[in-house]
Amino acid sequence: MDSQLTERQARWQEETAFFDHCAEEALTKVGPLDPLILKRYLRAPLRRRFSQEFRFSVLQDFREKTFLDVGCGDGRNAVLLAKLGARVVGIDISPAAVELARKRARINGVQDATSFVCSPLEIVQFAPNSFDVIWGDAILHHLIPVLETILGRLVIWAKPGSTMLFAEPINLSPTLRRLRQSLPIHTHATPGERPLEAREINLIRRFVPNLALRPFALLGRLDRFFISDRSFERASLIRRQICSFLASIDYGLLCLPGFRNLGGQAVMYGHPKK
Repeated sequence: MDSQLTERQARWQEETAFFDHCAEEALTKVGPLDPLILKRYLRAPLRRRFSQEFRFSVLQDFREKTFLDVGCGDGRNAVLLAKLGARVVGIDISPAAVELARKRARINGVQDATSFVCSPLEIVQFAPNSFDVIWGDAILHHLIPVLETILGRLVIWAKPGSTMLFAEPINLSPTLRRLRQSLPIHTHATPGERPLEAREINLIRRFVPNLALRPFALLGRLDRFFISDRSFERASLIRRQICSFLASIDYGLLCLPGFRNLGGQAVMYGHPKK
């Protein structure tokens, strides 16, 4: 038991140090939500070929719904969800990230619709049946050693009839994964993280029996040669058109049975088993 506790604490310290560093760099740069971003997610119909817009199209109406933003990071998702009418509780292991999220919420005038908790997921306490939506953006692949425990806790906190929605890197084709990693693009990664594999997705299905999985990113990181996803709305028309074209190819090919396992990312969603 002591060795398990020591291992868990070491993982918490690694994750905290990594994300504290990222958040501290951004603390002086945080500002109001770009109105073009809000406009993007208010448009109808949403463009389901983009992973981000696909997620919002799955959830549709945000008004008066209570979200748990798992691994909320710097609060970008929490603020956007609150702007769309949701009430959001964000949780993250990084004190600096939580401070940044609170600052972002204040600057954007949604502090009354958001709250943030700094804690590891394994020990935080929320009341059962508290949330209409459990939302996670690239968080489960950081929690693989304790994934079963975390999923069990999330199910307890979810209301009956609620939705769980996660966007995660996946690795269902090791050969293609190695090819993607050979592209000369630097990405930040914590020491223990890796994409979800089939066994983790099967584990998620134990807790979310009707889990739907929509793959994305067949072309991997190619769009990053043209645009940063943080600046899509402010990019030139031609750059946005290139990204849209790549996303359309991805979406179409990944609808075909022979290509579904080639996606590098996935949006997973369904109703938890209560």
